[in-house]
Amino acid sequence: MTELEVNGHRRSVSAAPDTPLLYVLRNDLGLVGSRFGCGTGQCGACFVIVEDKAVPSCDTPLWSVSGKKIVTVEGLAKGSELHPVQQALLDEQAAQCGFCISGIAIAAVALLQNNSRPSESEVRTALDRNLCRCGAHNRVVRAVLSAAKKIQR
Repeated sequence: MTELEVNGHRRSVSAAPDTPLLYVLRNDLGLVGSRFGCGTGQCGACFVIVEDKAVPSCDTPLWSVSGKKIVTVEGLAKGSELHPVQQALLDEQAAQCGFCISGIAIAAVALLQNNSRPSESEVRTALDRNLCRCGAHNRVVRAVLSAAKKIQR
């Protein structure tokens, strides 16, 4: 059994230690917000926050996150109140198909946890690993900058 702390809750899973975290989140814990994109940690669709850093869960083995704090997109909201990044993404209409947006939200939240006043360039750099084919990048950047202002208040 591996002990995890996911979205503030202690969870025990019986998956093999080399099982990708993404599979455990989706298949064992029912947290399907993180998506399988490339399977090699290159696209950002599967990002989760591990100890305040956005990491690709598709190539993160279960053993490496044992006992660490993990936050998925499902854990960003506080009850019915969306995280400021989630609300800003909605306000800016920054999601189209929705496939990549959970990973983008995670990357943005991780950025803002470590840098509450990012420049536009820093936002673009932080989101560089998140691939999106919809062409909503400028709206996403505006949303993250808007969320940063709300968090600073």
